[in-house]
Amino acid sequence: MHIVVCIKQVPDSAQIRVHPVTNTIMRQGVPAIVNPYDLYAIEEALRLKDRCHGRVTVLSMGPPQAETALRKAISFGADEAVLLTDRSFAGADTLATSYALAAAIGKINEELPVDLVFTGKQTIDGDTAQVGPGIAKRLGLELLTYVSQIDALDLERREIVVRRRAEGGVQVLKTRLPALITMLEGTNEVRFATMANMFRAARYDLKVWSKEDAGITDATKIGLKGSPTVVAKVFAPQPRSKPAELVGNETSSPQDLAVNLITTLFARHPNLESQFAKNAGVSP
Repeated sequence: MHIVVCIKQVPDSAQIRVHPVTNTIMRQGVPAIVNPYDLYAIEEALRLKDRCHGRVTVLSMGPPQAETALRKAISFGADEAVLLTDRSFAGADTLATSYALAAAIGKINEELPVDLVFTGKQTIDGDTAQVGPGIAKRLGLELLTYVSQIDALDLERREIVVRRRAEGGVQVLKTRLPALITMLEGTNEVRFATMANMFRAARYDLKVWSKEDAGITDATKIGLKGSPTVVAKVFAPQPRSKPAELVGNETSSPQDLAVNLITTLFARHPNLESQFAKNAGVSP
């Protein structure tokens, strides 16, 4: 069994600032980390590796410093790591990123057939959740998003059963392999790196691929040329100037608090009461 995990090195969102004049994200001096959602994808892939005696390859597209994120994945127990880096990838949006990663996964598949691809549900810098589904579409993989648990994996029948979090509850889905899975946060507990794997990660001969190594021949589909998305402006939310308003006190009962809150909301939003009544099918 062969699993590919796509990860991304991102700036620590807790320390990101927006330039007051240019309205662009200031990345200088901001530490880079592995996208937190991707850590759950790595852990789930490693758990399947432990159960099925498989192989895990970690893939990342980014600048040369993204090597740190891949070595971290190796320290957790991944077998191989590939850094897809090329100046031609600069400025890529989700469309161009999914194209480049899909090409690289296709190249990996030629060396050893890929059964599963894992990603995090989204990245903390873009928050689009589009790259995983984009890869699945380009490679013709079955797509399972927002997965919270893997219930069963049958390699002989080439089937997988997962639990997917949805708006109405939890869906239990079964599909065939190969498939792409985007993992939710909090679905597992990320393991600690062992000393042996940390030494291996430090010595590991990282595979660094250019666009040619990934088999990409059409430069119009990567980087800025392949990115139709235009970011017009980035801005920080304005701080609230009004203090919080109390709707009760320490002696108020839960019922009184609820009544006060609903009364306050209806007073501030006159149309809200009629909308609730309309949805409930009663007269206000």
